[in-house]
Amino acid sequence: MPGHRAGGAPGAVLVGRWVARARRAGSAGRRDLGRVVAWARARRRVPLWWPLALCGVAGALLGGGYGLLADREYAASGYVVVRDTGEGADPAAAVGLAQAFGRIATGDAVLTTAQTDAGVSLDRLRDGVRASTSPDAPMIEITGTAARAARAAEMANAVTRALIAYGNDATDSTGARLTVFAEAQPSAAPVSAAPLVRLAVGLVAGLLVGLLVLLVRTNAGDPPGPVTTVPAQPRDQSGRHDPSEERERERAALRPRTDHPMSGRPA
Repeated sequence: MPGHRAGGAPGAVLVGRWVARARRAGSAGRRDLGRVVAWARARRRVPLWWPLALCGVAGALLGGGYGLLADREYAASGYVVVRDTGEGADPAAAVGLAQAFGRIATGDAVLTTAQTDAGVSLDRLRDGVRASTSPDAPMIEITGTAARAARAAEMANAVTRALIAYGNDATDSTGARLTVFAEAQPSAAPVSAAPLVRLAVGLVAGLLVGLLVLLVRTNAGDPPGPVTTVPAQPRDQSGRHDPSEERERERAALRPRTDHPMSGRPA
């Protein structure tokens, strides 16, 4: 019927062509006709885009579930200033000292002292505290991360105090003096991604996987082609292939015909 299910017209035309070709192929074509009909019924039974929808829903569920179940992380940062107290104090020397102390701020020598003050284990301090320095200022940033904002601030401040005590004990040999520039304060907002963001990431990842599966299924789901029949080769009485008869047949096909009437005169 005209206009009925216009979206399926290309598929119907394709199946129709294969059916016509299979009918022309004879008995072998009837077998191909059954295969084409079975393929067409299977394509009508399940929508073509089902892998895309299934993978998209699965990705969204996994991303949203992870966003709800995973612990939210908070971060808090404290700052330490390094001053060069030696004779002829040089600002560049203070920057170098700050970078040196920044490398040992997360070492066991400092964290062992800080773990008692922070009330957490040494491994938790190693995982939850990091230190960074500036290339043009004698300042060290100590950042703590934890599932609670108050705990993150406590860890950062404990490491800050331990680093200052460690550095000032070596002032006579290094000429550096460490002081607190700013203490870490509990953060009001977490630094980890919100559940909706993780849901969106899971949805996008699922759609990409579904698109890949859809492309693979589309390439693998094309209808089977008809069986090509090879004409029988001429054979002699013993059943072996006879090339002389085949060459004679080719010669006869290429020989010009002389029995055609031309201009009303017999050939």
